[in-house]
Amino acid sequence: MTGPGAADRIRGRIGAAIIERIAGPPLAARGRPAGVPRGERWFGEDRPIRQVHSDSAMFIGAIRALLLQSLHPLAMAAVAEHSDYRGDPWGRLQRTSHFIGTTTFGRTEEARQAIARVQAVHQRVTGTAPDGRPYAASDPHLLTWVHIAEADSFLRAHSNFGIHPLDKDGRDGYLADMAKIGAALGVPDPPQTEAELADRIRAYRPELAATAEAREAARFLLLSPPLPVIARAPYGVLAAAAVSLLPGWARRPLYLPRLPVTETVLVRPAGHVMVHAIQWAITAPRPAPAA
Repeated sequence: MTGPGAADRIRGRIGAAIIERIAGPPLAARGRPAGVPRGERWFGEDRPIRQVHSDSAMFIGAIRALLLQSLHPLAMAAVAEHSDYRGDPWGRLQRTSHFIGTTTFGRTEEARQAIARVQAVHQRVTGTAPDGRPYAASDPHLLTWVHIAEADSFLRAHSNFGIHPLDKDGRDGYLADMAKIGAALGVPDPPQTEAELADRIRAYRPELAATAEAREAARFLLLSPPLPVIARAPYGVLAAAAVSLLPGWARRPLYLPRLPVTETVLVRPAGHVMVHAIQWAITAPRPAPAA
């Protein structure tokens, strides 16, 4: 028979495999670098952004954010031409995880350095989309789309799968916190409430469309990511949960089906179980009681 200890080891291996691929080293997943002395930070320990970004529902939010961001043809063109997501499929997620962890939990100077590094990369990401339009990652309009897609995805994932979901004031507080990061990156007037966020996303909808590159990226992300065998089924649960949070207008262009009964009965409960399992896997074990 398999005892509790063996079950815990298996669960830990599954969680660690997913964490390593999506967020890099486990400490990056938590966003709390070990051994960093206390100092001035952008966000105090009581801020909503810390609660959201330390929750394992972020794994679901990250997958949803990539799917949603891909619907802007210029943003997707930049990813397709400048990001080797096939050769390094987890690199983008891991870099985003590190950036989120540093700006959320790191000291003020570390956060500013992370912002500067991203801005330097953005200056080099330019080109022409397949439809002939030029793009630049530093374009405030594209920066805004990437920002609001992430903020919406992280918040929705936390609200639906988080360990302790925020109330209305907390959700608005989270967006106000995210706005500080967005503004530092160059996002003009980032939304600071749920109502503002919904309005901003609505304003972008006329220019959204699924290109061939976006559909290919979605298939790769959802159906064939390179993972060890032990992590494939759990990752599939996270991916299905991420898709379940997409609105119909975002699913249809990517050819992602809407299965309300299956999502309610199977996907959402399984997503909750997986988030709790990953949270367990990244939480430091309690010291054993003294003999």
